[in-house]
Amino acid sequence: MVDAFNLSLASGQEEWVSHPVRSLAQAYVYRDQCQPFGTYADDRMVGYVMVVYDYDIPEYDIWHMVIDETEQGRGYGADALDLVLDFIRTKPFGDSDRVTLTCHRENRVALSLYEKKGFTATGAVYDDEIELATTVG
Repeated sequence: MVDAFNLSLASGQEEWVSHPVRSLAQAYVYRDQCQPFGTYADDRMVGYVMVVYDYDIPEYDIWHMVIDETEQGRGYGADALDLVLDFIRTKPFGDSDRVTLTCHRENRVALSLYEKKGFTATGAVYDDEIELATTVG
């Protein structure tokens, strides 16, 4: 996962996504309820995403999904999201079919991807982040 430290965000995206360094620190704190993943093309890390289980609700949350600025637009985000949803379907931390994530309201590319994958806005808004949710079976 050290390769995650070398991922770069495109100009302006720093406002929308936390760098994986922060996420990996959170992964350590929440290690009993989360799983970080690297997204790879061949042997090269091109992205990062983390799955967290919220025992209080219960639901699965997708945090900090990022694709390196040099690799965006190649389908890696869509592929990573498919694999993460497959992982969640195994219910590794608890029995819930609900999956949520938040996305900056101006991040049109990410919002479009999430909607294509079946996520819909829940109506909840946190600062400039829109919550989206889907269910997995």
